[in-house]
Amino acid sequence: MDKKELAEKIALNTLVFETFGQPEKEREFEIEDLRRWGFDLILGKKNGVRTFFASEIGREVGEKWEEGGATYEVEEILLELPKNKKLLAKIRTQEGQAYIIAYLREGDEDLEILRVPAPSLLMAFFRKHHLHELANSLKSVGVITEFYKQRGHESVPLPYKKLPLVAKDFLERAKKVEKMAGFGRVALAYFGKTREKDNRFRVSWLLPTIALFDIDIAEKANTALGEFK
Repeated sequence: MDKKELAEKIALNTLVFETFGQPEKEREFEIEDLRRWGFDLILGKKNGVRTFFASEIGREVGEKWEEGGATYEVEEILLELPKNKKLLAKIRTQEGQAYIIAYLREGDEDLEILRVPAPSLLMAFFRKHHLHELANSLKSVGVITEFYKQRGHESVPLPYKKLPLVAKDFLERAKKVEKMAGFGRVALAYFGKTREKDNRFRVSWLLPTIALFDIDIAEKANTALGEFK
């Protein structure tokens, strides 16, 4: 079988499992989540106006600095969300670059407190919390994030009924993660084992980016990808 024929066989026999739903436009978080991302919620002055904003952990009360053409001053580092305010975040793309935007909501009013590139923050988040499977499998980040993992030479993929326990365990864990995230898509081509009993496979997994900033979802996704050793 030549390369073209094999590529066609793999495409036609790759198993696809989808959790249908609309990827979240926004997700509610707690102040502890913001700190897990590496940021404090601060009450202070921005360009001389008293307001809330986020800054990297490590600032001190009274500290002043300039960043992005604006001036900042710390009055208080908050340990709880301000009364009647919720913390939400969403992913937006501009010129092919994904950004995570966090904001405080009170009633119909939103106050943006953070806007940073989503890929770099997501990778830092994974590394900070030792989510090495996610960090090592990250392929691309937009509103949807793709993880990709492959091992061994390719052959014609096995049908679902012939999958080993490790592959079925991954699919079961992935399904639970996708239910929490509200959306997901797994494309799995399992090629069998080597003579040394190592798994040969190719897997692509799509998940909503904003959901991956939830530590519970991220940890469970990391565990799922870790099924394939």
